[in-house]
Amino acid sequence: MSKKLYISTGLVILIIIALNLVSNEFHLRLDFTEDHEYTLSKSTRDILDDLEDPVTVKAYFSANLPPGIASTRREFQEMLVEYANRSDGKVVFEFINPGEKETTEEEATRAGIQPVMINVREKDQVKQQKAFLGAQLSYGGKQEVIPVIQPGAAMEYALSTAIKKLSVKEKPVIGFLQGHGEPSISEMVQAREELEILYTVQEVKLSDTTDIPQGVKTLAIVRPTDSIPASHFQKIENFIQRGGRIFVAINRVEGNLQNSTGSAITTGLEAWLKNKGIEVEDNFVIDAKCGSVTVQQQMGFGMLQQQISFPYLPIISSFSSHPAAKGLESVVMKFASTINFVGDTSVRYFPMAYTSEKSNALKAPQYFDIQKQWTEADLPARNLVVAAALEGKMAGNPNGKMIVIADGDFPINGPGERAQRLQQDNVSLLVNSIDWLSDDTGLIALRTKGATARPIRQLEDSTKTLLKYINFLLPVLLAIGYGVYRMQRNKMKRYKWMSENYEEA
Repeated sequence: MSKKLYISTGLVILIIIALNLVSNEFHLRLDFTEDHEYTLSKSTRDILDDLEDPVTVKAYFSANLPPGIASTRREFQEMLVEYANRSDGKVVFEFINPGEKETTEEEATRAGIQPVMINVREKDQVKQQKAFLGAQLSYGGKQEVIPVIQPGAAMEYALSTAIKKLSVKEKPVIGFLQGHGEPSISEMVQAREELEILYTVQEVKLSDTTDIPQGVKTLAIVRPTDSIPASHFQKIENFIQRGGRIFVAINRVEGNLQNSTGSAITTGLEAWLKNKGIEVEDNFVIDAKCGSVTVQQQMGFGMLQQQISFPYLPIISSFSSHPAAKGLESVVMKFASTINFVGDTSVRYFPMAYTSEKSNALKAPQYFDIQKQWTEADLPARNLVVAAALEGKMAGNPNGKMIVIADGDFPINGPGERAQRLQQDNVSLLVNSIDWLSDDTGLIALRTKGATARPIRQLEDSTKTLLKYINFLLPVLLAIGYGVYRMQRNKMKRYKWMSENYEEA
């Protein structure tokens, strides 16, 4: 019996070793991650299949990196192997250590890869070390650079978009409507930077003699504050009729923290959207999950600045599986409103983003009591829609597409020195929406593909108590059960032995 067990165990070990050798030789692996992080997407495979010339990748990675960062180098190398295999050798790569020679370090810097400072622990001391973690791609005489490959970042998106940018022959045009109080493209610097990877971004200003240019594929209407003439809406209708797509980020209300008041906004866009089947209410979304504002309070002989939660700045963290919202985790909004569907069966309605389980919508106008102590009774609603998509017949076009976000400020950095850095998901929501509307790259899912925050869910006290007793009692019960099983088995053996002896006698 023991000999058979040893032989079986040895065979299993040999099979496992053989499988590992084969998978290593042919680079085969199984991907059990939730979002298939280690499997090339269809969009990446399509990009590689369309390559006409080889892509050369020079990966500049320093040696002797800490384990957490060294794993990034290994993952990037494994991904390049996948790209090389899938492209039949059209992706060629090499890894270079800039620290080996001064000329190599200068070469990396000239390519646009700047060193970053990382913390390294040596002999119970933490010191900073210069490291290179970037790559340069070359294709058809053109170069593109990935300056820093961050640990946990969406590597496939960075690599595929860089290859796409090098190999694309003509970029689609995305127009941003101007002339009605909308922010300029320069006030959306983060969104513009990401869009310009795969698109040509330009401002579109309408007049009696000018239409939306023929080359524009998607028109973005972001936070108009002035009335939009009926003639301009007619030009937008003509644009949709010829196959154009529409992205809208609308402020239906505005808040003034200086005088603590909030009021409704009317530009004509809300009435036009309602005719399309989307009603943006003139209300203020409030949410228990929210941002904060800074207030000054008198303390003794001076003033003290204090951060106070302000439910009128909802943090949206509930998203549907719609391609433009899938993978997002947190979008910060400012004076958002709710969305209702009032259309018919000629269009399909897809809610994209919702408020939390504790939220509400307050009709404009409103007075903001910043010091108010909010209770659950103030927040009785749940899952209010603040972003949605429409797909179907619009302006005579049976394949119309539109996305509406009920907050016009979410993608705006602001002008000049007052520009603020936005949370990445704010930018991704706009760029994902443009990708879905333009239907050009298929890279939407890759932008948020990577390491994501997985916060531990808070458990009820009763559940914690139950788990505690299970942890304590289960091993004891298993030991007792095993002991009873052994006792019964030994008793049966004794009965059998006694029975055999009795028969022999």
